[in-house]
Amino acid sequence: MFKKFDEKEMVSGVSQIKSSVQRNIRAKLLENYPIEEYIDDIIPKKEGIKIVKCHEHIEIIANTAGDLLFFHDKSDIYIPTLKLLHKYPFMLPHQTVDKGAIRFILSGAHIMCPGLNSSGAILNKAHEGMIVAIMGEGKEHAVAIGWMKLSSDKIKELNKGIGIENVHYLNDGLWKMKPVR
Repeated sequence: MFKKFDEKEMVSGVSQIKSSVQRNIRAKLLENYPIEEYIDDIIPKKEGIKIVKCHEHIEIIANTAGDLLFFHDKSDIYIPTLKLLHKYPFMLPHQTVDKGAIRFILSGAHIMCPGLNSSGAILNKAHEGMIVAIMGEGKEHAVAIGWMKLSSDKIKELNKGIGIENVHYLNDGLWKMKPVR
């Protein structure tokens, strides 16, 4: 999603969000992620948040300091950025790929089923359509965030094709984007 993302060309505007919209966003985040005790740190009630509108219907949520927090496209599901996920790693369920897959993932490749089934990989129970953190074997922090294209049971069964669609990875356009002012 952010492989060829260039903030100078892709960002079309930044605006402050109304408090009613902010409440709706907070409610959706609490519904989708286990962050009840941290929500006031992530999106404080008293401070406004900004929305960064980008081409291809991508919107990025930023706090008043300009830190990029969540993004979404045409779907109504807010996905945390990797920088936020590194602060709160428990937000998403983890899938671990073997060492050989890491360099491909960092180039924007989707996560293939064999990379999730090999030795060194850990395939946790997950259903199709779930948002997951992709961990690398032996790495402390997530290297990417993706959508489960197949359930974990189906990945084990097929062992070929794309298992997880890579939507955001280290050093992509969103990772390199400067804080919004």
